[in-house]
Amino acid sequence: MRRFSIALVLLLLLPGLILVAESKTRGLQGYTVHTDKEEIDFPVQLSEVEWRQRLTDDQYYILCEEGTEYAFSGKYDKFYEKGTYYSAATGQPLFSSDTKYDSGSGWPSFYAPIDKDAVTLIADNSLFMRRIEVVDSLSGAHLGHVFTDGPDPTGLRFCINSDALIFVPEGEDPPEILEP
Repeated sequence: MRRFSIALVLLLLLPGLILVAESKTRGLQGYTVHTDKEEIDFPVQLSEVEWRQRLTDDQYYILCEEGTEYAFSGKYDKFYEKGTYYSAATGQPLFSSDTKYDSGSGWPSFYAPIDKDAVTLIADNSLFMRRIEVVDSLSGAHLGHVFTDGPDPTGLRFCINSDALIFVPEGEDPPEILEP
């Protein structure tokens, strides 16, 4: 009788567990999520001194020390001009204003990068949470996190720190890209 009850409970719970597992990966198809133990060789390698010369103190904190700005404090949270968001670390294009939306989270949110190769995703198990970190694919600089609770068409919410971004209005010259 006991085996029958356990089997029945598992049978009843299994469809729910499958739905939860599917919702956790919804939208991440086509992306590789690296483990936090994996060595990734990023093409742009700068010393601490070079990063400090290139970045403001706030940018250095976010990009190099994996910091996070306070919710609702970033200059791009409620910002909706047409243009492109570039990496403050390397100058590479990351997000278009066409994919930006108000997630209510307090950080600039996008449902897709300009190109999947512009960002690298890394499992982040810090602070007793399971998240996916988003880094600049050229330098490995911390940009923010991606979550699977975003809108259609991707179901993703790239939650990015304003200080990790440089906004260039449509039709203006992009920043110089830091070459490897």
